[in-house]
Formats: sequence, structure tokens, C-alpha cells
Amino acid sequence: MVKCGNCKKGRRQMKIFSSLEVKNFRLYWFGTIISMVGNWIQIVAQGWLIYSLTKSEFLLGFIGFLASIPVLVFSLPSGVIADRKSKRYILFITQAVMMVLALIMGLLVSTGAIKVWQIMVIVFLNGTAMALDGPTRQSFILELVGADNLPNAIGLNATAFHGARVIGPAAAGIIIGYLGLAACFYINAVSFLATLIALFAMKNVAGKHSAASGGGILDALKEAFGYLVSNKNIMALIILVAVQSLIVMPYTNFMPVFAKEILHSDAKGLGLLMSSAGLGAVLGALTVAFLARSKRRVMMVMYSYMVFSVFLILFALSKNFVFSQICLVFIGWGTVTSLATMNGIVQMNVPNEMRGRIMSIYMISFAGVMPFGSLIAGIISSFSSVQVTFVLFGTFSMIACAGLYFKKERYLKFRQV
Repeated sequence: MVKCGNCKKGRRQMKIFSSLEVKNFRLYWFGTIISMVGNWIQIVAQGWLIYSLTKSEFLLGFIGFLASIPVLVFSLPSGVIADRKSKRYILFITQAVMMVLALIMGLLVSTGAIKVWQIMVIVFLNGTAMALDGPTRQSFILELVGADNLPNAIGLNATAFHGARVIGPAAAGIIIGYLGLAACFYINAVSFLATLIALFAMKNVAGKHSAASGGGILDALKEAFGYLVSNKNIMALIILVAVQSLIVMPYTNFMPVFAKEILHSDAKGLGLLMSSAGLGAVLGALTVAFLARSKRRVMMVMYSYMVFSVFLILFALSKNFVFSQICLVFIGWGTVTSLATMNGIVQMNVPNEMRGRIMSIYMISFAGVMPFGSLIAGIISSFSSVQVTFVLFGTFSMIACAGLYFKKERYLKFRQV
């Protein structure tokens, strides 16, 4: 009897991509890829624009701070809204708003009227839309695929996001070189149509709202925080996400400085560096999708957390372009593997009726804390250098990971891991 090795391989591939068998999720996934490519093109162009206008590391960090402050302020009420209203309708509004903002940015750049204060206003408004978009997206996935496919869908969703992170920055470097900065913002505006069309084309999406939809927003938030206080395992993961966002993720805002001042490269080089991190991120997301049913996902969080901490230090010290790319691949793998795994663990262990609110708190710990890291990094860099800053950040991240590792039996025990 001949053993069918290809059959086994095929079943494994189906396991990795099983959530794509659900039509609504398939529409959402492909729309996300296209939209996120445009988003990453704009991120690179925006960073290059800011640094070209100001030559200020502090302003790079400060505008990163402005971009995420709305997440800190508005995510909690957004979580309540996501639990009570149609998530598809919410996403339609937020995507349309961000499309208009990208178009405005493109017009300002192409006419030569762009000023730093205008960038600040647009970045803040975009962050406000993201504050509602984020927790809604996170909790919307369950409605599309159901609980059984949720871990796999989270991994595939991260693959879409970070696959775009490979394509977008590399494309941005080419677009800036041949078409100019304004084209990047116009392309991003058009890319939002993919998500809007996908949302419109979905059929039979059940709007699952909170059973406790009565009462005020404050009462709903009090209930969510009470749940977290009584669940130290979920709280520990959210704190770990916050540490990662505070001292690791801000490196992306300072990539123009690494590219231009340390590695002596141009916009194309910046795109290649960010694409390297994106490649690692895709590999990390696929790792999460493949290990969706693994019983050792908590240890995967610990391993990947240590990997990105170590390679952040090596990247900060590197003056070789190729070695910096290699470091960024490992940083991308580690950050996405840890974040997507923690996301899945949290979603699988919270009550359905509270998922939007808990994910809004998760979003605050991720995107809401990040601006403070960008601000702190900008301040430290203005007195020393970006290299010293991220060596310190990487070291602190290693210490935090090691501390939680030795307490994992107490703080990281879950039923559905």
C-alpha cells in the first residue's frame, strides 16, 4: 500500500487556510489585503514626508503619538458600540472616513500646500476612525467564521495585514521615486474601495450584539473591567501586549532615521527595510494559523517575545543594511507571532457578550499605549540617539518577558489554549 504523502500535505494546507472556505470571511480577507497594501504605502510615504519636512526625530515620535492617542481616548466607548451595533455598518463608516482623509492628504501634497500642522490634524482624525475600527474588526471575525475557526481566522487575518506590509513599503519606495509622494496617498484612498465592496457583498452576516445592551456606557465598561480584575490570566496577557507596544513597536516610526542617518539609504531603502519586517510578520502570522490548535501557545508567546527583543537590540546596533534586514525579519516574526497568539487566546477565553469591550481594552493596550512609547523614544533619541533608545527598549522587553516566564504557572493558565 502506497502512503499518500501529498494527501497529508494537502490536509495540512487545508488546515492553514480552512477559514477561507467561509465566503464572507474570504471577501473580508481579500478586501483587507488590498486595503492594507494601500495603508502601508501611506505609512511609508507619511514618515518620509514628515522627516523630509522637519528633519526632526522628536516630531516623528510626536506625530506617531498623535496618531494613536485617539485609540487611548475613544476605544473603550467604541467597544461598547461594537457590542451593541452592526459591526459591518460600523466598518463601512470608518473605512469611508479614512478613504476621504487619504484623499485630502494627497491633494495637499500634490498642490504643495502641505504643512506639518495639517499632517497632525489628519493623523489625529485618522486615529479617531481607527479607534472605532479596531475593536470592531477584532470582534467581527467571530461573526464571520464562528468559534471553531476563530484561531485560524485570526492567524490568516494577521497574514493578510502583514502580507500587505511586505508589498506596501517596497511599492511605496518605487512609487515615491517615480510618481512622487502624493501618488501614495491617492493609491491608499482608492484601496479602501476593496474593503467597502467586500462589506457590501457579504450575505447573511448576523449582527450579534451584547445581551446586556441596556444601561449606559459607563455601566457596560464597569462590567468589562470587573471581569478583567477577576481574571488575572487575561489581564496578564493584556499587560504583556502593553509592554510590547510601549517599548518595541515604536521602532516603526523611527525607520526613516535608521534608513537615512544610520544606514545611509533613500526612500527605496526605507521600503526594503519595512518590507523585511513585513516578511517576518507574514511568516509569524502563518505560524499562528498553522498552530491554531496547539496546546503550547503560551510557550510560543514566550519564545517569540524573546526573539523580537533580542533582534531589536541587534538591529539598533547594526550599521550594515543586509544584516539590518535579517534582524527585521526576526523582529517581524516575533512581534506578530506573539501578538496574534495572545489575541487568539484572549478571544477564545472571554464571553461572547463582552468580546467587543474586552477587545477595546486589548486595543488600548496595543495601539493606545504605543504613542507614549513613540513620545518617550523621541525624547530619549533627541538627547542621545535612536540606537541607544532601542537598545534600552529591547533590554527592558527581555527583562519583562523573563519575569513573566517564571510566573507563567500563576498568570498564564488558560482553558482553551
